[in-house]
Amino acid sequence: MQDRPQPSPLRIGIMSFAHLHAESYAHQLKALPDIDFIGIADDDLERGQRFAQRYDVPFFESYDALLAQQPDGVIVCSENARHRPLVEQAAAAGVHVMCEKPLATTLEDGRAMLRACEDAGVILMTAFPMRFSAPLLEIKTLLDQEGLGRVLAVNSVNQGQMPKRYRDWFVDRELAGGGSVFDHTVHLADVLRWYLQDEVVEVYAQTNRIMHRDEVEVETGGLILLTFANGTFASIDCSWSRPMNYPTWGGLALQLIGQKGVVHVDAFSQNIEAYSNTDLPAWIPWLSDPDRAMVQEFASAIREHRQPRVTGYDGFKAMEVALAAYRSAALGQPVSLPLS
Repeated sequence: MQDRPQPSPLRIGIMSFAHLHAESYAHQLKALPDIDFIGIADDDLERGQRFAQRYDVPFFESYDALLAQQPDGVIVCSENARHRPLVEQAAAAGVHVMCEKPLATTLEDGRAMLRACEDAGVILMTAFPMRFSAPLLEIKTLLDQEGLGRVLAVNSVNQGQMPKRYRDWFVDRELAGGGSVFDHTVHLADVLRWYLQDEVVEVYAQTNRIMHRDEVEVETGGLILLTFANGTFASIDCSWSRPMNYPTWGGLALQLIGQKGVVHVDAFSQNIEAYSNTDLPAWIPWLSDPDRAMVQEFASAIREHRQPRVTGYDGFKAMEVALAAYRSAALGQPVSLPLS
């Protein structure tokens, strides 16, 4: 019996290293045996060259130059407000895309990105690694097996450090789309849609700048209340409330109250605590890496000519919740979805 020929590695590049998550994705692309990490393009030449050297891959001085290499896929890691032109550029070249979250900063941009990829017949995947978190997947299985019965309510948190120390643009309203609400709401909005298999129909939000008031002009704290079509309600704490000496950037956790019981899940609880004489305490995860599983899913969707497990539309609906939260906070009253 002859061995089946192995498929050639998928050729994937990264468009922009503006987002700090690009570093993790580059690590995954280098480590996965069935992927050829073909290089980095960045409009910040110094930054792009520095990371290309770090990961020992070619650097392209323009996005067109990278796309001219005819990659199978690209990962877009630009500033939030600059996702649209890069996604449209890749789609026009017939290249599949995984785009960093949030998908865009306006409904218009989000819809244009969905349309561009649909018209070009290419995949648009949103980078939501929590869909691939082992603890969260355990709870998804429990819900699908009706282990909690109908979910009545959810309390959830996605708290983190104020990210200015990592990238200045995270606190630039024009480039980021906002502050902690835009940064952290979308992860949990997506997890909740995925868990409940239902859509948000109403959003009520309050935001503030109690923390880091003298450092930034965007909101640093927020509490968002969601009502789903089936009547389930949920809260999201999306604040930049972790101290700067915290051992990790933040965390994501949910408490689900169902007809049959209550369950708590923490996506970042399985860690080794590391201490040294030179660095701050750190949490080193020992569980499977959701970023790796997410990049593998992107590659598998390309190979199998199918939609990924988390789509561009999922990213759009999560972004819509964050935009509704801003509208609600400005009006001081609940806002209905979908937004017009």
